[in-house]
Amino acid sequence: MICPKLKAAKDIVYSPRRLSRPLLKDQNGIFMEVSWDKALDKIAERFLFFKNNYGAESVCWLRGMAADWGAPWDYVNRLMNAFGSPNTIGNGSVCHVGRELAHTVTYGAMTMPLISSSRCIIIWGKNDMDTNPGAAENILQARENGAFLIVVDPVKTFLAEKADIWLQIKPAHDGLLAMAMIHEIIAKNYYDASFVDKWTTGFELLRQAAEPFSAEKVAGRIGLDPEMIRKAAHLYAKTAPACIVDGNGLDMQLDTFDATRSVCILRALTGNLDIKGGDFIPQPVRVRNIQLKDRISEEIQPITRGYTLFNNFHETWGKHVQSCLIDSILDEKPYPIKMLVSQAGNPAVTMMDSNRVEQALEKLDYLVVIDMFMTRTARMADVVLPASGCFEKKQLNRAFIRNSPVRIQDSVIEPVMESRPDWMIIFELGRRIGLEAEFPWQTVEEAINYQLEPAGITFEMLREHPEGIRTDEIQFEKYKRNGFNTPSGKVEFHSGRLSSNGLSGTPYLNGYLTHPISFDDRKDQYPFVGISGARDNRFTHTQFHQVKTLARKNAGCIVDIHKSDADAYGIVAGDMIMIETPRGRIKMKGELNESVQPGVIRIAWGWGDIDPDCSLNRLTDDELRNPVIGTPSGRTFMCRIRKVSDSS
Repeated sequence: MICPKLKAAKDIVYSPRRLSRPLLKDQNGIFMEVSWDKALDKIAERFLFFKNNYGAESVCWLRGMAADWGAPWDYVNRLMNAFGSPNTIGNGSVCHVGRELAHTVTYGAMTMPLISSSRCIIIWGKNDMDTNPGAAENILQARENGAFLIVVDPVKTFLAEKADIWLQIKPAHDGLLAMAMIHEIIAKNYYDASFVDKWTTGFELLRQAAEPFSAEKVAGRIGLDPEMIRKAAHLYAKTAPACIVDGNGLDMQLDTFDATRSVCILRALTGNLDIKGGDFIPQPVRVRNIQLKDRISEEIQPITRGYTLFNNFHETWGKHVQSCLIDSILDEKPYPIKMLVSQAGNPAVTMMDSNRVEQALEKLDYLVVIDMFMTRTARMADVVLPASGCFEKKQLNRAFIRNSPVRIQDSVIEPVMESRPDWMIIFELGRRIGLEAEFPWQTVEEAINYQLEPAGITFEMLREHPEGIRTDEIQFEKYKRNGFNTPSGKVEFHSGRLSSNGLSGTPYLNGYLTHPISFDDRKDQYPFVGISGARDNRFTHTQFHQVKTLARKNAGCIVDIHKSDADAYGIVAGDMIMIETPRGRIKMKGELNESVQPGVIRIAWGWGDIDPDCSLNRLTDDELRNPVIGTPSGRTFMCRIRKVSDSS
């Protein structure tokens, strides 16, 4: 299975719409091309100006695009920490890192499903046919070899069609399903009693929390037959080994954290942790932490100060509650952000309640954007720097240091036109703001060697071994020697860390979230459940829509609606549909699709950069957020629809 973006690599790399030189906005708001020296000198001057007048913390760096996560995240944190600002913000509150905290609180690390050797696979909120073709191949191969397949998804995906059990859950109700499965597994004694007794804490509290969530009580609320819930719980618990592939479908929900914790508990309850064919606990590669977090004064609180546990749970993940940035700019609490660098992201389109985000970006004193293409965010910037693409740079990818073998991402061509790789931009900017000692490296190979030195590996060694170098042999059941990386050394069904932070130590022990969907309390006015559309594998979020061979005249910019709902509203395929929430409205062509449930519409994601009228985040809310990880409900919201007349 070849990714369409890979097929179109030449069209992306040599696109005539790529940014070719740095751009600086003049006094009339017109971009003019300038040299790299002039652009970087101007940015450095602004860094120092805001530091001297408002404090270093008034400068923020916002990082996006998870597809290119790598050592540049470490370099940016190093620069900002050495500069004196605690405000390096990633996108993890809406993608992956929030789930990683749930895994870490439960059993000390984020697990990796060992699909190929599993006998039962649950895919929970993920569609690897569109997002990870290699993993999809492994799933299909395991299925062909006799593994059972359970898919939890409100939409009938390709993998859902292949499943033994497809649980077409009501959107945003994953926690209820997980707790119903936990209830069934405990009630029927399907759990691994030996593992639970020796290696877990809080089992009786978990039993108490799960008691109200029987399949009969839950099924109607989540749109499932109770017998299907029981059948899935039995198949998963009684088939060994089994693994769970959890994905971004669990992200961007008000209930993301406890829903993910409940899914994590299923792994431990059935004894499927750190065994072959189960969910593997990684063996991180020994690398040097280069972020210089100790340079930040304890007196300077980050703008994400309300999420202490999330900020500090991992040595290098850092801070990720993006919404706090918008609060800081507009409400000036805890203090105003004056200058923002947006790297490999498009917050004007991708962040929730985009109307509010645009207001914030307009209020900024200074905005710098680093990207390959001119985006809606870049048009608002004072300086735009042309970034190199993935084929044009060398870097150490975070995924390859999370677990061996270590691999290098090597460049295959030189940077196109006058673009520069992230590392070079960061290193040169660091030196210009007085951090010569912190950025002594003249090449990225030197920086990579410095970071990998504790592992005894060099860039050249990795280049000679493109298949990777394994630093440790794979070991299972490591907890029997070392325990789990939690305060108790065991899997924590009840977390003291959460309790001491005023949070529920056991998922749903204090009840279930009343309104897990945005505007759920106004469903009389907004009767449809809107969900963000499938991640089109031609694009990375809003990226590459400028590439003609991928965009194909905006094919895919649609809203899917069930035929019964379309009939009720007099809609036929191709009609323009207006979608509204209390936050805003958009218009898209409708397409009849019985993969979605009646009462649910699926709205194409990522098209707002091309046409604001198609910007899904004009509909989403950012007022309500998960109390642990700051996640707003960007994936699911109540809305209303109407057919757009010719005169509209």
